[in-house]
Amino acid sequence: MTEINWSIKTADSIIERTPKLYEDKGYHGKWSYDYGVVLKGFEAIWRATKDPKYLQFIQDNMDYFIQADGSIRGYEVGEYNIDHINNGKLLFTLYRETGQEKYRLAADLLRSQLKEHPRTSEGAFWHKEIYPYQIWLDGLYMGAPFYGEYDLTFNEGKDLEDVIKQFILCDRHTRDPETGLLFHAWDETKSQPWCDPETGLSENFWGRSLGWYVMALVDMLEILPENHSGHAILSAFLVDTLVALRPYQDVTGVWYQVVNQGQRKGNYLEASASSMITCGMAKGIRLGVLDQSDWQPTLEKAYQGLIEEFILLTKEGWVNLNKNCQVAGLGGADQRDGTYTYYISEPIIVNDQKGVGAFLQATAEYERLITQQKAGK
Repeated sequence: MTEINWSIKTADSIIERTPKLYEDKGYHGKWSYDYGVVLKGFEAIWRATKDPKYLQFIQDNMDYFIQADGSIRGYEVGEYNIDHINNGKLLFTLYRETGQEKYRLAADLLRSQLKEHPRTSEGAFWHKEIYPYQIWLDGLYMGAPFYGEYDLTFNEGKDLEDVIKQFILCDRHTRDPETGLLFHAWDETKSQPWCDPETGLSENFWGRSLGWYVMALVDMLEILPENHSGHAILSAFLVDTLVALRPYQDVTGVWYQVVNQGQRKGNYLEASASSMITCGMAKGIRLGVLDQSDWQPTLEKAYQGLIEEFILLTKEGWVNLNKNCQVAGLGGADQRDGTYTYYISEPIIVNDQKGVGAFLQATAEYERLITQQKAGK
């Protein structure tokens, strides 16, 4: 199985099965961050193969939302939802490749949200206006790489210190000194029902939230100039986080839904988190942030684990990704309490876009790394 080019096989499965991501079950044309996770995988494959069909897939899916005047179907700046920034990461490639002004205008629109987005007292973006004074690990992936790339592309990098500050504040408030892992979220006001009233921290280490954080770090490290002061800071955060995750890697090579409680009843090996962590390792090695001799064996074990634990092929030959947590969050209308029982009770589904997108990115990154290593680069 390892001889299969899994990134291309997965991308081709997506094109055949869900040519319009926004019509997939449960999305109903919403401007959902999930698409951006999938499409960033397509962007990586397009860069590797130069096959125009992968860029066309990105453009077709984004053009449903991006209007001629740069407005975005279903998007409202005033919602101040950091998740709604994520799809904007595809606008830079589309603008460069097509020259169409609507993509730059749409990027400007998303950037305008960040100019007014509410923040904690120290300057970290709230996760959403409806989740005030809260930092979630998820939000670093959703907002920071777009903010950084926009700033480098259109603003000469003048706001990069603010981008780096988002990571510094997240790390300061969510990292556990005992395990080195990061808790899912932190409430500055220490008033949310899900948080510890003394620390403001949520209770558990949720696998996908750690995966979001790792992917946010490597995506920023890829675009950040190496001589920028933030490069060393983010590199240290990446190493610290992966060092903390490594002891919890299961014998199968992958990670659990609640990372540090693998033997507890009801816990399960989870595909999206495992894919994200694998992607972060592969990209970290490729970028030279992780030492290859130290991390390559861990990466190989993780990559093999993804294929063996989560992948099944349908009768059509399509890639099915199993064991995806459908969604998890804190508070809100459902009063999600962040307990262990909560995280294992959310639905486990096949081919969740977040999971499939993360698997696509992980396999594309792994294959790129191996290609470079074989070429002696």
